[in-house]
Amino acid sequence: MIDSVCAQKMLTDGYTCVLVKGDDIYTSKKAGIAPMIEFIERDVDLKGFSVADKIVGKAVSMLFVLAGIKDVYAQTMSRSAKEFLDRHNVPNKCEKLVDRIINRKGDDICPMEKTVLDIDSPELAFTALKEKLNSMRNGMV
Repeated sequence: MIDSVCAQKMLTDGYTCVLVKGDDIYTSKKAGIAPMIEFIERDVDLKGFSVADKIVGKAVSMLFVLAGIKDVYAQTMSRSAKEFLDRHNVPNKCEKLVDRIINRKGDDICPMEKTVLDIDSPELAFTALKEKLNSMRNGMV
């Protein structure tokens, strides 16, 4: 089975993020950018993997580019994520294209999206997103 098709099928099994390359499969049920931050911090080699994710905003798309992801499928994708992936020649498709990713309360833009709003470098985005995630986990916003 083609990697991208396999990843998409597994996404319906309750996972939020599925990465597939041949027989190598990584899955996560964690929300947001957490799965990709963890994979990158653990030095998991994701070059050439296909990914299927529930929600893809610019923040996680930057992490996909940093990790060397081959192609991206999203149930929901923001326009800025699509533009970023297109600019980096990463094939992508989605079920629903939205103007922006909204926070969990539904009253503002996602804090991770705000963090990378003016960042174009995947490396700088990774550092900024890690810092933002840590400050949110420690109760500081």
